[in-house]
Amino acid sequence: MKSWNQLFIRQGFLLTEVQEGHFRCDEESKENMEFLLEALGELEVDYSYVESELVLFDEPVTEEKWLSVLDFRGRGRIGFIGTILLVRNFDMYISGLVRQFNRIGLKTSHSCDGHDTGRPHIGFENDSDVRKAQRIIQLIGNVKVDRRYSGIIIHANRTRLLDLCEILHGFTAEELSKSDDSIRRKLFQLRLEGFLSIPGVSGEEDQIRDFVKKELTPWVDQLTTDSYGNLLGRKVFKHGNGPTILLNAHLDTAEDFCEGRTIVKHGSTWSSSEGILGADDRAGLTVLVETLRRLTTSSFGGTVIVICSVQEEVGLIGARNVDETFLWGIDAAFVLDRRGGGDIVTSCGGYEPFCHLAFGEWVEDIGRKYSHGEWRCTNGGSSDARIWASHGIQTVNLSVGYQWEHTDDEQLDVDACYETVNVMMGVFEEARSLRGVLREVRRPRRRTPAS
Repeated sequence: MKSWNQLFIRQGFLLTEVQEGHFRCDEESKENMEFLLEALGELEVDYSYVESELVLFDEPVTEEKWLSVLDFRGRGRIGFIGTILLVRNFDMYISGLVRQFNRIGLKTSHSCDGHDTGRPHIGFENDSDVRKAQRIIQLIGNVKVDRRYSGIIIHANRTRLLDLCEILHGFTAEELSKSDDSIRRKLFQLRLEGFLSIPGVSGEEDQIRDFVKKELTPWVDQLTTDSYGNLLGRKVFKHGNGPTILLNAHLDTAEDFCEGRTIVKHGSTWSSSEGILGADDRAGLTVLVETLRRLTTSSFGGTVIVICSVQEEVGLIGARNVDETFLWGIDAAFVLDRRGGGDIVTSCGGYEPFCHLAFGEWVEDIGRKYSHGEWRCTNGGSSDARIWASHGIQTVNLSVGYQWEHTDDEQLDVDACYETVNVMMGVFEEARSLRGVLREVRRPRRRTPAS
């Protein structure tokens, strides 16, 4: 369910949310405010609009209902009038993206959302802005973008444009002028904050599961929920002849989030204003989704299996009940659920091994090559890794940056969490060498002849 702020942003209304349901509207045009208020009136929403202050007293409607009142015959036939960009004159699915481009200084000339029959496209007043727009959409949306004449063609369905608009809204023009990695890092933090905002204590994972499902859907071939509530996915990349790798994080938190809590940010260290932060394991879920997003443009040519498990915090219940047939053929598993930074957990307490020494050392080498942190094999506690290892799968549990989990002092090192994405991308870049490691692991030892 989108908030009022999200609904406004995704349609192109430029309001400033002072607090939930309370907006300052002095930067929006009179014409656009008239269109917005007409829509609210048609929906019979209880609101107050006095001296450029809009206050909404009702809960937000669904986006489907919101779009239904903004749609009318002939909408989008005129791209702009003079210097005023009028929301009602743009195609419904592209109006927000057009306004965001103009907000960051890229002046548009025309647009079309494709009407579900063609590719969405946006024209710009100069070639420099076309190149900038192409780079931005490719980075924030991980979609193919072509340059044609004086504009860009976006290879995505028109509903995806609403998401691209909302993402772009989170950036300033200055941030978008920085390096590709800087933009990716900021994108990761925006997604991480979204994951940390969704509750889901053990046994009550419905909301977070729905959220993760929406985030994963564009990046997998298959996605289902089993009878225990685990989210199970599969994606074949390119020819699919490479290794099959399991990515796993858990959906539940040990405690519920405190009502009204906020995320407190001190540089790269995040915490909660009250109660747990929930980075165990919202951080792991974010790393999992980010990895799948990036794999679409990587050289990897194998298969990824995804398991987002339920009730991990109360005895690994979800993982224990995954149908064994779903695990058949998996070569290696990466659990994203370890505190701190740089840990590669290869056993539970040192007595229950998750993998062969050679596999752990291979992951160490990947960490040194692809990450700025220091990665090392170590012993750890209980996690879903125990379950995958019990099925004979070479398994490790990687750090995702949280500390003091399950307490009011929980913190998350966002930079350390981001480094785990780099390590995972390294794993897939080096997937060919993984096959050699697995052959070594499976090779029977030669017996020494008796003397």
